[in-house]
Amino acid sequence: MSAPTRDETVRQLTDVQRSTLGRATIGDQLRRLAQTQGNKTAIISYGADGSRQATTYGELNRRANRFAHVLQAMGVRRGDGVAVMSRNRVESVIAYYGALKVGAFYSGISALFGEREIAQQIDHLQPAVLVVAAEHVAVAGPVAERAGAQVIVVGDSPDPASRAFEALVADAPEDEPIADVDEHDLAMIVYTSGTESTPKGVEIAHRNYLISTAPAYTWGLRCLPDDVWLYVMPFHTIAGIGSLTSLTLLGATLVLPASVDPGTSLKLIRDESISVLAQTPTFFIALANHEDFGPDTVGTVRRCLTYGGQVSPFAIDAWANASPASVWGTYWGQSELTQLGSVGWFTRLEDVPDHDPTWIGKPVGHLEIRVVDANGEDASEGELLCRTPSVMLGYHKDPERTAEVLADGWVHTGDIVRVDEDGNLFFRDRRKDMIKTGGFNVSSQEVERTLQSHPDVLRAAVVGLPDDYWSEAVTAFVVLQDGASPTAEDLRQYCRNDLASYKIPKTVHLVSELPTDPQGKLLKRELRKQFGKG
Repeated sequence: MSAPTRDETVRQLTDVQRSTLGRATIGDQLRRLAQTQGNKTAIISYGADGSRQATTYGELNRRANRFAHVLQAMGVRRGDGVAVMSRNRVESVIAYYGALKVGAFYSGISALFGEREIAQQIDHLQPAVLVVAAEHVAVAGPVAERAGAQVIVVGDSPDPASRAFEALVADAPEDEPIADVDEHDLAMIVYTSGTESTPKGVEIAHRNYLISTAPAYTWGLRCLPDDVWLYVMPFHTIAGIGSLTSLTLLGATLVLPASVDPGTSLKLIRDESISVLAQTPTFFIALANHEDFGPDTVGTVRRCLTYGGQVSPFAIDAWANASPASVWGTYWGQSELTQLGSVGWFTRLEDVPDHDPTWIGKPVGHLEIRVVDANGEDASEGELLCRTPSVMLGYHKDPERTAEVLADGWVHTGDIVRVDEDGNLFFRDRRKDMIKTGGFNVSSQEVERTLQSHPDVLRAAVVGLPDDYWSEAVTAFVVLQDGASPTAEDLRQYCRNDLASYKIPKTVHLVSELPTDPQGKLLKRELRKQFGKG
C-alpha cells in the first residue's frame, strides 16, 4: 500500500482538526474540562433570597449540552445569535456555553437597560433567541418578539405560556450536540461601554481565547485553577464575559453574588474564602469604606485586579492594612483586542516604575505595540497601536469604523500613552479626553490624580468644557469623603502645589456622585452634556 500523498495527509489532518478530536472551540474546552475535572466546582451562584447553588464543571457541561439541544430544536443554527439579559447567574453561563456549542454567537444585554436601549441593541443584533430573566421579560420580551426573536424566560414568568428555561433544559438530552463549529467562527458580540459615544458591537472569534487571551491569564494575570473569584463584572461587558471565558477555560471557581453592594460582597469574600477580586477602582474604594472591612473579611484575598481608572492612595493603604499578603494588578485592555493588553503588579505606589501611578504594566506576550505621534512616527509618547492574534473580527455591521480602527494592520486604540526604554506603559488619557486649553494640551487624568491625592477627596473627574477664551476650560467634579469640608477654592489652591497654572481647574464642582456605567467607569460625556452649555 502506497504512502499517502502530502495533499491527502493535509486533508486528513484538516478533517481531524474540524472534528471533536482536534477542534479548538470554547465549547470543546468545557467538554474536555468536564472529562478531566468534572467534580471541580465551576460556579457558585447566589439568589436574591440568599440561596446558594454550586455547579461543577461536569454539571455545567451537561446543562450546556441540554440547552444546546433546546436551541437546535428551536431552529438555531451556526451563525445565529443568542442574546442574554439577566444579572450574573449560572443560567447565563449555561446559555452562553450552550449557544457556542451549536455555533451560535452570544451577546449580553445590560439588566439596567430601558426599553429604548434594549430595542437599539436587539435591532442591531437581530438574535434568533433572547434568554431573559423573569423580572425583565415584560419590557424586553415584546421588543425581542417584534424583532423576530424567540423568548426563553429564566425564573418565574408572569406568563404561564412562556418558554421556561429550567423546564426546557430538564427535558433535553445531555449528550454533546452534533454541530459544525470552527475556531474562526464568531463566538460573541460585545458592546463597548459607550463612555464616549454610541456603543459598538465588537465581534470576537473562538480562536482569540484559545490562542492567546486565556493563556495570557495564566502568565499575565497569574490565574490558576485554584483561584476563587468574587465575580462582580457583568456578563454583558468584555470584562465580564471575557474573564468568565478565560477563567472557566482554565478551571477556576467563580462566585456570582445576587447583588454587589459592599456589605454583601464582604460577607461572601469571608464565607467563600475569595482569593481574587477584579473590578474598577470604585468597587475597592466602596469596600474599604464599609464598616465591616478588615482582616476578618478580606484576609483571604491575594490579588486585587483593577482596570478602567487609577486606584486612589486611600484604597491602596486601606487594603495593605487589611490584607497584607495581597498584591495589586493593574491591567489595560480593549474589547477590540479581546480584552487583555498589558499587566503590572505592585503592593505600594513606591513599587511602581518612576513612582508614576499612570503605569499600566507591560504588554502581555502575544501583543505587539507601537507608540506614534500625530504624524504616525514612532515616539516615546503618543497613541498606542497594537497587533495581536486576538484582534477582533470587526465592528458588527459597521465596516467604515472597522476600517478606521484597523488601519495599516494595527489596532488604533485611541489611548495616549508613554513608553519607557524597558517597555513599561504609562496611560496618559483617552485621545478624546485630552483637554486643549489656551494652546496647551492637558491630561484630564493627571489633574484627577492630583485632586484624588487630597486626603478629603474620594473621587474626581476632569473634563474640558467649551470656553470662548480658553477654547476648553479645565473643569473638575469632586466627590468628598464623608464629613470633609474643603471648598472648591481650597481644592484649586491645592492643585497649585503640583500642577502648572494652565492645568489648574478653572472651576471645581462639589458633587455627591459622578455618572458611571454599571462597572464604575466614569461617563465623562454625561458631564460634558450636562455642564457643557454653561
